[in-house]
Order: sequence, then C-alpha cells, then structure tokens
Amino acid sequence: MSLRTAGSVLVVFLWSVAVVLGQDGWSVTYTTQSICTLKGSTVELTCSYTHPSGYTVTTTFWFTKNDAVGPVRLSDDPDYKGRVTYRENKENGHTLTITDLRESDSATYKFRFTDQTGTWRYTGDPGVTLSVTGLQVKVTGGHQDKTLTCITTCTLTDNPTYIWYKNGHHLDESTSPQYKDSVSNDYDASYSCAVKGHGDLHSPAVCQKCWSVTYTHQKICALKGTTVDISCSYTYPSYHEIKQAFWFTKWSGMEAEDLSSVPGYEGHIEYLGDKESDCTLRITHLRLSDSAGFRFRFITSGGKFSGSPVSLTVTDVVLEMDPTSVSEGERVTLRCRTNCTLDPITAYSWYKNGQSIPNSNTSSPVYILFSVSSEDTGRYSCSVEGHEDLPSAEETLIVTYGPRNTSVSVSPSGEIVEGSSVTLTCSSDANPPVDKYTWYKKNVTSPKASGQSYSITNIISEDRGEYYCEAQNGRGSNNSTALMIIVAGKQTSVLTAAVGIIVIVLGVILASCLSGLMWFRKKVSKTTSDTRHTAGNGQGDSSPVYDNISGMAFTPTAAQTAATVDQDDIHFASVHVSHSKNQEVPLYSTIQLLQPQKEDEDVQYAAVNFNLPSAATWSTVVQAAEEDPSVLYSTVNKPRTKKSLTQ
Repeated sequence: MSLRTAGSVLVVFLWSVAVVLGQDGWSVTYTTQSICTLKGSTVELTCSYTHPSGYTVTTTFWFTKNDAVGPVRLSDDPDYKGRVTYRENKENGHTLTITDLRESDSATYKFRFTDQTGTWRYTGDPGVTLSVTGLQVKVTGGHQDKTLTCITTCTLTDNPTYIWYKNGHHLDESTSPQYKDSVSNDYDASYSCAVKGHGDLHSPAVCQKCWSVTYTHQKICALKGTTVDISCSYTYPSYHEIKQAFWFTKWSGMEAEDLSSVPGYEGHIEYLGDKESDCTLRITHLRLSDSAGFRFRFITSGGKFSGSPVSLTVTDVVLEMDPTSVSEGERVTLRCRTNCTLDPITAYSWYKNGQSIPNSNTSSPVYILFSVSSEDTGRYSCSVEGHEDLPSAEETLIVTYGPRNTSVSVSPSGEIVEGSSVTLTCSSDANPPVDKYTWYKKNVTSPKASGQSYSITNIISEDRGEYYCEAQNGRGSNNSTALMIIVAGKQTSVLTAAVGIIVIVLGVILASCLSGLMWFRKKVSKTTSDTRHTAGNGQGDSSPVYDNISGMAFTPTAAQTAATVDQDDIHFASVHVSHSKNQEVPLYSTIQLLQPQKEDEDVQYAAVNFNLPSAATWSTVVQAAEEDPSVLYSTVNKPRTKKSLTQ
C-alpha cells in the first residue's frame, strides 16, 4: 500500500466515525468531521442533537463566524445569501445544504440550538471542516515528454474518477489523477480535466501552442451603480487569425449570445480588449440584474474557444435594523451588509436623517445603540468606505414613550365671571399619541370628564378651584400641573346698584331737610311773601327760584307751574341725577334748579314732597339694577327758562 493510498484510507476512516460531544444530556453529533469537495458543486453537512427532557428546542442554525452580537447565521450571512437551506427530521436530525460552492466557503461549520426560554444555548464543537477546491492541470516532465496531473488543494471524498479532455472533447477516464500518456514538449492541443459526476466543472485548459483564456479575478463583487473591469487575456495558435471575439452569459441554441447584441446592454458594456491577447471587459452603471457568469469567447481561422466563467455579483448596501420599534432604554442593533464580500472594506459610515453621525466611522459592519431615547428616532443608513455616495436605503427607527410635558390651556383667557363659559384643552408629548385624556378637580376623587377638551358652562362660584388632566397611552401616563380657575362674581354690579340707591336715599333725606327749611322760611315771611306776590307784574308767575344743592335738579310738574302762592306743598315730577362718566359709581355734586320766570322775583316753597316707592317696587328696582345699573340714573336736565315753561 502506498503512502497516498494509506492516507486516503485514513481520511475515509475519520469520515465514517460519528463525533459525539456534550455532557449532561446536551450533545451534537456530526456525521462527518471534514469534507473536501469541488468548487461549483453542492455539499450537505448533517448532524443530530440531544438535550435533557423538559426542554423544547425552538431555534437551530449553522454558523462559521461571530460578530459583535454573537454567532452569525449562515442564512443571514451575505456571502451565503440564496445558497443555503436547512432540513430537519423527527429524530432531531439536521442537514445543511450549500450550493454553488466557492473556495471562500472553506471554513469550520458548527451547529447551534436554543431552548424555548432562550436561556440555554448549546454549540457543537469542534464542528465540520469544509475545504473547497478547484481543479488544475499540472504539467511536469522533461524537455521531450510532459506528464499531465489533475490536482486539487485537498483530497476529494469518495475516491473520484478523473475525466480528461483534449480540445474540449472527451479523451479518457481513470481513477488516477494522472493522464496515462505523456505529451510532447511542443504540443498544440489543449488539455483539461474534470471529476466524474461534475463534468461541467472543468479545470482551466493548458497547452503549449494552444487555446487559453486567463482572468485576473475569477470572482468579482461590486456595488450597484459603480463600474467594474473584468481583466482578461487569451492565447491561441500563432498561425491562426482572430475572426471574432466577444463576451457572453448565455447560449442561444448551440451558439453563445454576444452581449453587445443583447437588449439592455447597449451602452452598458464596453470591450476594451484587442485581437491579439487582451480581452478586458468594462461594465458601467452596474445593476443587480448584471450578476451572472461572464465568459470570453473567440473564434479563429482554425477553431473556437471559450474561457471558464467569471462570477460577477452586483450588490447594494443594505442596512438591517433589529428591532425597528423600541421603547426608551432598549438596545437597537444596526448591521451594514452586502450580498457578497467587497474587497477590501476597511470602514463603514453611518447616517441619521441623511447626516453623518459624529464619530460613527467603524471597521465593524455592526453599530449598536445601547440605550435609545426619543432623540434617536429617525431614518438610518450606512455606506462602505470609498462609496459614500452610494448609501443603503434608509430604515426608520421608532422610539415609543409614555406621555410627558403634559399641560393645560384655557380659552378664553382673562377674567372668568359667573355665568360665563371656559374650555380647558390638554396637550402632551407621547409616542404613540395619547389615546385617553381624563380631567380632575383637585381634592375631588372622581374624574370630571374625559376627552382632550373639557368645557365648563354657566360658571358659578362653586366651580372655582384647581383643575388638571391625565394623559395616557400604551406606554404610561402623565399628569399636567394644576390650573387655578378664579371665578369673579357679579359683586361689582350689585355694589354699583347699592351705591346708587344709597345716593338717592341721601338725596331724599337732604330734600326733606330742605323742604323743612323752606317751610320755616315761608311761615316767617308769609306777609312779606304775600306783598311780593301782590306787587308783582300781575302775571301770576309761579316759576320758583331754587338754591343750588349739589347733584340734583327738581323739575316742577305742569300743575305745579300754575300753582298760586297760597299753595303749601309743591310736588316734583322727577329727580334727575347727574352721572360722571369718569366714575363707576356716580357722585352727585349739584342739584340744578329751574330759573324763575322773573329774575327779580323770589318764590318761596313751603315743602318738597317725594313719593317714595313701595317695598315691592324697590325690590324690582334693585333686581333691574343688578342686571343693568344704568336704569338708576338718567340724564341731568338743563334748567328750563321762562320761555320754555311758557311753551
């Protein structure tokens, strides 16, 4: 047994041994410990797990790496997007399938599961080591004869059978990785190899004087909106002449479809190569739909040849926010990701509402808001270094909180008097908005009303006091500061009426004193008065001459105007009180007396009689005065002249 054969047997033995780990009932069993498989193929990783009774597993996943938060699920890793699937069975078995394997997929894969509480988490170690390799034809030997060997970077599983191709045509099959025949030093045919069952995964062709297409990068990741160059070179027999050279992604029947003639690519691609050795392709304004395998093909006077595909993946920058709605004090994780690995990415930038967040540039694609507040509400995005003009789409963070800054406003503002109405309005800052307002009066247990506005109509003195509102939403409640309502009653109007009545009463008392004085004077000078009336002008003029008494004018009735000098009592029709427009309660300074008909005669009056209203009448007057104080007062009449009396 050769050393190589012994090594292969050892590997197979390791593959056939199940790896059982764990303790206390927790374990993960991997079917294989290591796998080597071909680039472009599909692989399955299987395991089973156990846990103590009484636990229910709710979360299972595979991972290869960790970030700041913890293990990154393969299904969330942009490098595996669309290429991984999970499958479970009833016996706690779990299978991971990865398609379109890449050399970058080489890693150690581990299985992790969590119970229903999220408290218990278990990861199976050491995992499964996956190695992904491509095929290469290695040329060895002397100057005359060459040996061709199909090589890989790891030992393929299941003792593969190798297939050899010459100029693209099936040549031979063998379990040996070496081609059975040697080739001459100046061979002009191309040779390539593949593994049976994966005949579409050829190695690059080799030849001395033959056909070849070489790419600087076999796999390219680029951002949407940017420009990419796929660098390429090719060879062909020197005695051939290039007839046609082009790039394609699909076959149309038996022929490759030239991209320059495919709708949608006009003005979008540019062939920078020549008809000698350079075959570089430039693609501008990259679109997500440009993700494909691009191949170069050339046709000569002696044949045709196509290179292997170059994998181009076009990605945009995506911001993932978890969660998107939180309460104040909770944590939010932002992850900036792409669907493939941009090379290199040395920094990420973070934005809020379109503005760069200070001191947020980081080499990590994860940005964490550890304890959010309402100020953190906004639209977030991210970008990768060198492409700040191509930020991700925005994700909106909503921060919820209970009511705060609750206040009460009153309308109308100013003095509140009995009988009027006011409306109290409650406002509060809350997210989500306040869904319930309740009104209270201080020192009163039961609420007064509900709703954002509270109206008090026909206010009475009992309505005075402190009022406040309570604002509530699903996050909490908050009370406003109390608003004092002071009710000014109608005391001002009642006082005005009372003062007017007091003034009238005083006027009556003063007039009574005056009439007594006048009666006394009449008795003393009766004879003189008779003589004066007899010696007059004979016209019987009875117009009286009055002394001035502040604030009042007494106007005689028509009957009194025609009275003789023998009358003892004179009755007055009205008492007019002058009202000062500068005083709320009128003061009475002058009683204006009518001028006598004759300036040279004095007429003495024995008495001034006032007809006072009854108690019922006074009640009516007071009630009217409360409603309108002006009813107590009338305009002060100017003194009437003799002429006016005659008329």
